[in-house]
Amino acid sequence: MQHTKAVSRQGMDQLVPSMNLLTAFLLLLAAAAAAAATAETPERLAAAHGCQTSCGGVEIPYPFGIGGRDCFREGFEIDCVYDGPVLANTSLRVVQLSVDPAESLVMLPVGRMCYNATDPRHAEEYSHGETLMNKRGVYRFSNARNMLVVLGCNTMGTIGSVKTTRLVDDYSYYMGCMSFCNSSASAQDGQCASLGCCHVDIPPGLTHNYFRFREYDHTSMMDFSPCDYAFLVDRTNYTFRRSDLLRDTLRTSPVWLDWAIRGAGAGDGPASLSCAQANNTKEYACLSNQSYCVDAINGPGYNCNCSMGYEGNAYLVNGCTNIDECADSDKYPCKGVCRDTQGSYRCTCPPGYGSDDPTKQRCTPKFPPAAQICIGVIGGILAITLVAFVIIIRKEKRKTREFYEKNGGLTLEKAKFIKLFKMEELKPILKSGNLIGKGGFGEVYKGFVDNILVAVKKPIGGNVLENKQFANEVIIQSQVIHKNIVRLIGCCLEVDNPLLVYEYISKGSMHDILHEFDRREPLDLNVRLSIVTESAHGLAYMHSQAHTKILHGDVKPANILLDDNFVPKISDFGISRLIAIGKEHTANVIGDMTYMDPVYLQTGLLTEKSDVYSFGVVILEVISRKKATHSDNNSLVTGFLECHKEGRKATELFDSEVAALGNMELLDTLAGIAVECLSLDVDQRPLMTDVVARLLTLNRSRVL
Repeated sequence: MQHTKAVSRQGMDQLVPSMNLLTAFLLLLAAAAAAAATAETPERLAAAHGCQTSCGGVEIPYPFGIGGRDCFREGFEIDCVYDGPVLANTSLRVVQLSVDPAESLVMLPVGRMCYNATDPRHAEEYSHGETLMNKRGVYRFSNARNMLVVLGCNTMGTIGSVKTTRLVDDYSYYMGCMSFCNSSASAQDGQCASLGCCHVDIPPGLTHNYFRFREYDHTSMMDFSPCDYAFLVDRTNYTFRRSDLLRDTLRTSPVWLDWAIRGAGAGDGPASLSCAQANNTKEYACLSNQSYCVDAINGPGYNCNCSMGYEGNAYLVNGCTNIDECADSDKYPCKGVCRDTQGSYRCTCPPGYGSDDPTKQRCTPKFPPAAQICIGVIGGILAITLVAFVIIIRKEKRKTREFYEKNGGLTLEKAKFIKLFKMEELKPILKSGNLIGKGGFGEVYKGFVDNILVAVKKPIGGNVLENKQFANEVIIQSQVIHKNIVRLIGCCLEVDNPLLVYEYISKGSMHDILHEFDRREPLDLNVRLSIVTESAHGLAYMHSQAHTKILHGDVKPANILLDDNFVPKISDFGISRLIAIGKEHTANVIGDMTYMDPVYLQTGLLTEKSDVYSFGVVILEVISRKKATHSDNNSLVTGFLECHKEGRKATELFDSEVAALGNMELLDTLAGIAVECLSLDVDQRPLMTDVVARLLTLNRSRVL
């Protein structure tokens, strides 16, 4: 660069004597432009050192960077690992990095304290959820966007930040909250107000987090709250559910971090500067000419923003570029002719038109009388056409409204957790190319609504219930919110046969995975045990934890769907749609006879024990991989019952894929649970909550 400058000056010294002053000035400008063109900017450094600009679909804007030291500003290093970006030298996954506003979205661990199952008065497992991500001090937890949440029954959780030299504790604790439960029903979905869940705002300035719990006796609550949890979370991204009391202990939570240009602030490291202090230093970060500096609002330091009328990255030379306001009429309105300018735009009316303010009011023409008459005639014709069009539209709307009311729309408007879709939203999905299933109930289509993959059920004419029954069915299903139950997202009532919109489950039914030749997949015993356990969880929730007791009435492998991770979700409440809330007798016995409770067949009385019987048949199919059929007197069920009655092992009935020597004890236990569920004495059948408890015990013993 110095050599270039020297040559330029030497050339100009030789030319100036023979040129006028204007020519010399133009040459000086050209030399300055050449020098600026060769200056090393962060963009050129990034290209020269092979820096990544994205990782795992996440954009990595400067001052963040991946690669060599020149790829990022100190304290903003990002590592790119196999599953996406993480904060350097940590395992904290990065979801989003933003320059303006200056914030980052990361996934942080959850603090937990789990109690000893044999001695619930004392905890046996701790995780403080500590994060050490802030060695250069650039991050602060956003007090505006995050909150502290504590989950558990009879617990107190607190959060600490930086370490301290106090004699009382190693950490400075800032805030916490307490949560109680009188029983398993105390906590309510959507309510985080000290019953099973509490939350509290956090103060600004937090640089680290370290969770701590106070130990309380959990003897009476191990079945519904065996652990206490504490975590920071985006306040708009968390709604409490009672099932969270049994959440995955390794689950992480999304947390917003405010960042700023700061010094390390400790030892010999540089101190954090304000805008006024940093402006004249060589480390000043606001490099774009069209940028300005603002002092950080969460901790010391400063941030850089593009000036009004410019957008981009203020931390790069020439990083802020002019906004073409004329290309975004929603944000920059103009009712006339728009012309873009540097840092702004002009909005004027064309010749012959006028407006008091063309950015808000349309430019109106200044017509002569003859033109006004022509426009009047044309306007009259258009008005007649418009009236005819309005009449047609009103007829269509009236027809749509009649369908809406007939299908119970007025009742469903008052229901929570259910979305009422317009027909226009679902029409693109109802194409033959999207058809994924067809049965006695109707057709099922797969497609996207609001960027969410869903399954749309289109009933066949004649299978739709009366409006009151249909509304009751939708209300029942909308009340069921559980990870092991297919979620009803909404419905469309604007057609003769209303459409149901469910979440889409990728692998299909357990029946297909077990029995269909082209869909079969190898399943080890651990996977089968997990499927049975989580399916039992879903049924137990319906029977005893939902707002209103819900009976499925048609439990079978075809109605248990599996996702890509073999997590089961119970679907198709075939019988419950015929039962009004608070009633248990059905008008007709409906369902698959193979899995039907014989007592229900005789009495017509559907109870939770009817679902228990059907679940027993499901267990037998899972461990034998043989299909139960009503036509052959259910030989599968009969075979296991005879073995149990005669005191023999059912070894020959187990699936050879899992009937290894080390699995026999577990298979025998599962068969025993199934036989208990199949008891003809309804009172001898276990409750689904008892089945869940026994299956969880088997899971834990399997892990150990």
